[in-house]
Amino acid sequence: MRLLGTIAPDRPLLVVAVEEEAAYLGDGLPVLLTGMGKINATAALATVLGRGEHPSVVVNLGTAGALRPGLGGTHEIAQVLQHDLDSAVLRSLTGHTYGAPITLADTSGPTLATGDLFVSEEAARARLAEHADLVDMEGYAVATVARRAGVPVRLVKHVSDEAGEGAARTWRESVDGCARLLADWVRDAGLR
Repeated sequence: MRLLGTIAPDRPLLVVAVEEEAAYLGDGLPVLLTGMGKINATAALATVLGRGEHPSVVVNLGTAGALRPGLGGTHEIAQVLQHDLDSAVLRSLTGHTYGAPITLADTSGPTLATGDLFVSEEAARARLAEHADLVDMEGYAVATVARRAGVPVRLVKHVSDEAGEGAARTWRESVDGCARLLADWVRDAGLR
């Protein structure tokens, strides 16, 4: 975890998993580098929000795998769910719902599935495509922590790969271009 800049109540906090995805964000806004995965994202964001000042909004920027052929570009997420928590089984055991999907925006944006699995095989991709359009490793955690802290949250993902065979190679080859496009989104959204 590394916080670059200072959090202020009149500015957004950009939350990004790794330096490669934050390469072109500059120093105009505070950037929190969390590390990959739900635990790292949860721990990092909870730590900085628990220290004091809250930002005007948490904006999670990052790459995502496409679960449907031909899906590319930058997307603001409308709904996020966890794909590696069996909420139905937990509900049957306890009578309580854990890890319910989170609706984020009144947009026609895609549904994002978050889990600690880097999806790089066709069977996992097909299974996830039944419920979501994109897959990442941090979005649900960021949304949950921000919501519990009472801070508005947005998830913005750029498609880096097709979440199947060759996804790791494709991510490495495309992450720099994705980082440029995410920085362009920040500028065009007027967040600076």
